[in-house]
Amino acid sequence: MSVAHLNQTLATWSPAQLGYAGEVLDVVRAPHPVLSAVGAFVDPLDPVMVALAADLVATMRVSPGCVGLAAPQVGISAQMFALDVTGHPKTRTCHGVFVLCNAVVVESSRQEKAREGCMSVPDFTGDVKRATRLTVTGLLPGTGAEVTITTDAFEARALQHEIDHCAGKLFLDRVAGAHAVHPRKVYK
Repeated sequence: MSVAHLNQTLATWSPAQLGYAGEVLDVVRAPHPVLSAVGAFVDPLDPVMVALAADLVATMRVSPGCVGLAAPQVGISAQMFALDVTGHPKTRTCHGVFVLCNAVVVESSRQEKAREGCMSVPDFTGDVKRATRLTVTGLLPGTGAEVTITTDAFEARALQHEIDHCAGKLFLDRVAGAHAVHPRKVYK
């Protein structure tokens, strides 16, 4: 299957295909143990996982400034996350809203340091070095279709952040030291 076809599969996917409206779930905060556990692989056709995908999208959408949310952040140790960087000022490439299961980075390049925040670490941000060009494969919930996403800039950073959650890592695990952690600014 060609990459163009795989990206077309992603382009035609929407949360509506999950068949669930999705419930807004509570977001757990560090040091909750689920955030440091490696998530279980997911059957993207399992109805429980399909419902979780809808819940992740619903929770992400009601959370101001949220561009991604992983299953461990809602207390479920599973390799699944929702992402949508649409409209974020640092976005160059955008694939819209999508949910991936069992995502794996297959290629990355051009490391760059930038500030990151996280709903599970609400009081701090950190300077994290990540790839600015990225190719990821994963499965779409509800269909099980495999997709390949090649992206850059902010969407690449967000993907790596969410894949880290699925592997039991927080952005705090990626900072160079205490000097790279900052109190979160609150904008009114």
